[in-house]
Amino acid sequence: MVSEGDVLEPELPIARSARLLVIDCEQRLLLFRYHDGHRPPFWATAGGRLEPGESYEAAAARELREETGFAAPIGRLLRTRDQVFTVAQSVPTRWIEHYYLVECDGGTPDRTCWTKEERTTIRDLRWWSLTEMETTTETILPPWLPELLARTLRELATAARR
Repeated sequence: MVSEGDVLEPELPIARSARLLVIDCEQRLLLFRYHDGHRPPFWATAGGRLEPGESYEAAAARELREETGFAAPIGRLLRTRDQVFTVAQSVPTRWIEHYYLVECDGGTPDRTCWTKEERTTIRDLRWWSLTEMETTTETILPPWLPELLARTLRELATAARR
């Protein structure tokens, strides 16, 4: 029951996002360096918000095409995350993210299809080895991303031996 003088917290908007662990043939992970104005610059995976009526898998395929230009199948779901944070021009939002595996040959991503927001907030991109991720002093978000990469690389190696 709400009493007079109680302050009700407004419900946060909910956003759904497909994120991509794009791993090349040298077992490196593609990360983008974001400058979004809400926190110091950080490195994070490719990916983005689902469009209305779009599934996570369809969004993952679209984001791969748009943000990298790579043609590779979307692999299995590796992890989900449900967390409140603010990105780019938005307000605090509850983000429900699905992280998918993408194995590719590597190379230089194509930025042709980037949105205006991506061109503004993504300032750099590069392939990271697990060792580089584990030893860097730069911020990688979410902070458990190096552990997810390590686990995924172990699983891929085990599957390759079978």
